Amino acid sequence: MRNSLGRTFFLLLLLLHSLVVMTLVSAQGSNKTTLWPTLSGNPPLVIARGGFSGLFPDSSSIAYALALQVSVPDVLLWCDVQLTKDGAGICVPDTRLENATNIAEVLRNKNKVYLFNGVPTRGWFSVDFTLNELANVSLTQGVYSRTNKFDGNSLQILTVQDLAKTTKPQPGIWLNIQYDAFFKQHNLSMRSFVLSVSRSVVVGYISSPEVGFLRSITTRLNPRTTKLVFRFLGQDELEPSTNQTYGSLLKNLTFIKTFASGILVPKAYIWPVDGSLYLQPHTSVVVDAHKAGLEVFASDFANDVPFSFNYSYDPVSESLSFIDNGDFSVDGMLTDFPITPSQARDCFAHQGKNASAQAKPLVISKCGASGDYPGCTDLAFMQAIADGVDVLDCPVQLSKDGTPFCLSSINLIDSTLVAQSSFMNLLTSIPKIKTGSGIFTFSLTWSQIQTLTPAIANPYNNYRLFRNPKFRKAGKFLKLSEFLAMSKNASSLTGVLISIEHAAYLAEEQRLSVTDAVIDALSKAGYDNQTCLKVMIQSSDSSVLMKIKDQKNYERVYKVDKNIRNALNSTIKNIKTFADSVVVSKMSVFPERQAFLTGATDTVSKLQSFRLPVYVETFSNEFVSQAWDFFSDANMEINSFVMGANVDGVITDFPKTAARYKRNRCLGLGNETPSYMTSVQPRQLMQIISQAYMPTAEAPYPVLTIADVAEPPLPSVSARAAASRPGGGSSSIIKSSKWDDLMSWINKLL
Repeated sequence: MRNSLGRTFFLLLLLLHSLVVMTLVSAQGSNKTTLWPTLSGNPPLVIARGGFSGLFPDSSSIAYALALQVSVPDVLLWCDVQLTKDGAGICVPDTRLENATNIAEVLRNKNKVYLFNGVPTRGWFSVDFTLNELANVSLTQGVYSRTNKFDGNSLQILTVQDLAKTTKPQPGIWLNIQYDAFFKQHNLSMRSFVLSVSRSVVVGYISSPEVGFLRSITTRLNPRTTKLVFRFLGQDELEPSTNQTYGSLLKNLTFIKTFASGILVPKAYIWPVDGSLYLQPHTSVVVDAHKAGLEVFASDFANDVPFSFNYSYDPVSESLSFIDNGDFSVDGMLTDFPITPSQARDCFAHQGKNASAQAKPLVISKCGASGDYPGCTDLAFMQAIADGVDVLDCPVQLSKDGTPFCLSSINLIDSTLVAQSSFMNLLTSIPKIKTGSGIFTFSLTWSQIQTLTPAIANPYNNYRLFRNPKFRKAGKFLKLSEFLAMSKNASSLTGVLISIEHAAYLAEEQRLSVTDAVIDALSKAGYDNQTCLKVMIQSSDSSVLMKIKDQKNYERVYKVDKNIRNALNSTIKNIKTFADSVVVSKMSVFPERQAFLTGATDTVSKLQSFRLPVYVETFSNEFVSQAWDFFSDANMEINSFVMGANVDGVITDFPKTAARYKRNRCLGLGNETPSYMTSVQPRQLMQIISQAYMPTAEAPYPVLTIADVAEPPLPSVSARAAASRPGGGSSSIIKSSKWDDLMSWINKLL
């Protein structure tokens, strides 16, 4: 078993080494000289619970290997210790082995019932098996919301001694002893095991929620080598040794100090949240414990579970609130995703709002800060400006009376509560615009639209991930003129982006010219004669950009509205006749299969070789919007597109995350860039998946051709008006004419 284990681990470690293409170095831009408000004044520790258990099976060799690769150099590896029938200490996160292994398949009918806290519990328990009997049992992913693609790698259960061999020359291991009383019932001594293993293994920390166990070993271990930490469970739960609740023990820290040097508490002990998942004022737990001479470690950090809405689904923001809040810092964080607190500690903490940008990409908003407020409302725009966005965007729609205003979609149902209003009778189907039915902006006057209630976008509500529900109906919509005035008064902005869609339909069918409305509004707002703000006009319709080609001061941005793997030279040359830059999707840069990166395309470099800047959309903070390769961390995803793909801009509905990323001190370090701020290598995770679990192959994305980008000139509004008069022709004739114009246009280009 041990030889096979070593070979498996070594091969996986080699693969993971190429994942980050980086040796373990600390960031030269880190806070080495900053005095942290921890008990010791040293940077807070990162404790990897079961290794990188947010991705790989908890406590597996591959999870521990990845934690070492992508974390700060002094990362501690956490092991939940269980004892086997023959007294071996193994690392498994649950006493019921079936919750983290395939034991129910390997050793069928070997389950038993034992009492846990007085409750009969059925399962497969380590006390019923020798280490040798567990030789063919493999670790698996125990959290169903996480990928199971690595369950086929035959990842064997590790002993504490096995783990120790993987950590050298790392500083040590954290052993968690959760159920000492249970093992005593089976004539197994966790105390004897810990004292024995500490003679051969460097154990940095030992934690337990049982006072009696910690008191039994406190005089037998060297406190300079091994620190004892009392682990708090739920405040109303009873501690078995004292028969007191953990909440009451928290009030007697001087007692805790008699047998421990620190405490480990759930993060909600420090930053409680209300029933709606909004932060409450922080408690005095950290300050009180530091006064008592106790270190404070916080647990329950995971990137892929809902946490407080105050963090906008950004796990780095959450980590920073525990280590860089102006009042205190915890002494360490216990996490399933050690890369995130590593970034927070070394790259983002103590950054300051006035820190200069370390990376070039433009941060372009998506309907303002639409991850925090209903898109295109005054609140979303003001928040984006406050967040440090570079370019503020306004998707322009037209009302029935021709008023241009900002709204994410021409269909009011997408961003308002119009379906709950008296305008529901205006529901109609327009296949030219979208499949299904909608209530469209050109069916209501501007005064009517102003009466509508905004609705925040929830693109991942099928995962039960909702955005800022407290403000889901907040804000008011702005006319384009109001948006332009707001932007002019925001000194931090470098530009505005105006997007135009459905221009041909509006001109042909509604006799509305959205392009003329935009150009007129920009002129009236004085954007023709100013140089402070760049004006970018975006469209997926080349005819829109052709129409404004005489506006020399405006950057024309062509949006590729489908996923592509490349573009023909002839296509790019054609794009250059009407556009100055291009927007592509994330998938067009790093294609995915079942949320695993399958490689990298040449899309960005190809377009840039023709001197076309490339902006990529859409970057969101919700972890389900990111491939597994990015570790459920929005900052890691942005970093890989910026440093790995060299994109010129990121379009995001959470501009605060991208703007803060640009200022982090771990950028621009060249060969000294730490592993936790290095671009991921596409397809490296795919190479680790066993064949039986490999995602199903899919057809590659197409290459962009001239036929994809060519459009006939926009129809004139006056021509449509004439055609609508008696004797002016029918709509079917117009449609046929438009098709003929399109084919003629393509043939000329070819």
